[in-house]
Amino acid sequence: MNSYIELDVWLESRKLVKMIYEACSTFPSEEKFGLISQIKRSGISVPSNIAEGCGRQTSKDTIHFLHIAKGSLFELETQIYLANDLKFLNEEKLNTILTQITSCKKLLNGFINYYRKK
Repeated sequence: MNSYIELDVWLESRKLVKMIYEACSTFPSEEKFGLISQIKRSGISVPSNIAEGCGRQTSKDTIHFLHIAKGSLFELETQIYLANDLKFLNEEKLNTILTQITSCKKLLNGFINYYRKK
């Protein structure tokens, strides 16, 4: 691996960010500084922390940032459910985003396990 930009986990988390930005574009404008902001921040945190972790010198430091990315995925998942509860997302969009979150969780768990064995 030459760079984090080649990692499936990073690439899939970028797809997730695009999905949530597209979904948030349909939310009510009064949510701009509320749920929209929170969703976008937690989403952006995932690929950002993967990248930061890959830039660290030790496996322990890398794993730390990968766990932060994992926490952001759980935070995002909760916010997506809340958006659905508030009728900002329909069931189809909810399920599409949740499927991508699950995919990112699996990839991230695999990457964390890889670093634990290093």
